[in-house]
Amino acid sequence: MNWDDTTDDLTAPERLVGASADGEDQAVEAALRPKDLGEFIGQEKVREQLDLVLRAARARGATADHVLLSGAPGLGKTTLSMIIAAEMGAPIRITSGPAIQHAGDLAAILSSLQEGEVLFLDEIHRMSRPAEEMLYMAMEDFRVDVVVGKGPGATAIPLELPPFTLVGATTRAGLLPPPLRDRFGFTAHMEFYAPDELERVIHRSARLLDVEIDTEGAAEIAGRSRGTPRIANRLLRRVRDYAQVKADGVITREVASAALQVYEVDTRGLDRLDRGVLEALLKLFGGGPVGLSTLAVAVGEERETVEEVAEPFLVREGLLARTPRGRIATPAAWAHLGLTPPGAAGRTAGNGQGDLFGA
Repeated sequence: MNWDDTTDDLTAPERLVGASADGEDQAVEAALRPKDLGEFIGQEKVREQLDLVLRAARARGATADHVLLSGAPGLGKTTLSMIIAAEMGAPIRITSGPAIQHAGDLAAILSSLQEGEVLFLDEIHRMSRPAEEMLYMAMEDFRVDVVVGKGPGATAIPLELPPFTLVGATTRAGLLPPPLRDRFGFTAHMEFYAPDELERVIHRSARLLDVEIDTEGAAEIAGRSRGTPRIANRLLRRVRDYAQVKADGVITREVASAALQVYEVDTRGLDRLDRGVLEALLKLFGGGPVGLSTLAVAVGEERETVEEVAEPFLVREGLLARTPRGRIATPAAWAHLGLTPPGAAGRTAGNGQGDLFGA
């Protein structure tokens, strides 16, 4: 059960299938987070590699190497940072890139760290450039230069730092400058979860939430969770509410399906916005190609909302493609909405006429 606390994506918190976390999500996640690598579900390669890094550091009696975690929101970057601190028996300090706008902000945090402490820096790619350059020296030499005064009389005072472990998290690893990326001793990319892994996440969450759920009910929720544990747990809570009010409190496949139909989450995890984009693309524009701005107007949303919120999942699911000429629907999109592509209809009609005249 692995989720992140903060993110800078544009997914609106009110979307049931959005990967960002609102206040309710953060409160629930705090109670459901795994405490060690043994409890952490999924990300097998990352867990194995990270376990070696941490065990070797403990055997040497040294602080762990700096760790960079990248991946989409809701996959477990914050959870892993807390597990790293727990495995090393060290306290953890949590902050984020947007909160560090000046080098002085970072210097204040670094100077107050204890030896061996873990500093978790979420959305590290959004940190200001002056703070970023200060971080280079802090990560490599455990030292920062604090500038006192201004102008010709300014003096740089070196400040020694206790050894610490920086855990950086980012949803956009490509935005990190190479000098910063190269200073991390261990880099891991978090992958989307397979349905069977999400089923295990859901069963564990159900036990902790005291919710009765059968195997088929968990599979139904997992199949609509977009490969993201945070979404799986949010859907579980909404299905639990439905089961308590409309059923006997037990989550079966039928109960889960009925509940998610009420919340407008279909069998592939698409919600109202996703289906609106596909329906406009198919019904109004014949499957495309169509420009992004035109498509956004057709669905009554901002261009950025369509591009940053709806499209990534549709592209990942193979329902929509971005081309130089515009957005186009794939055959899978037509099939998912139960529609027939215009070309297919024409070919069918043509074949029928050919058979008739050839008779």
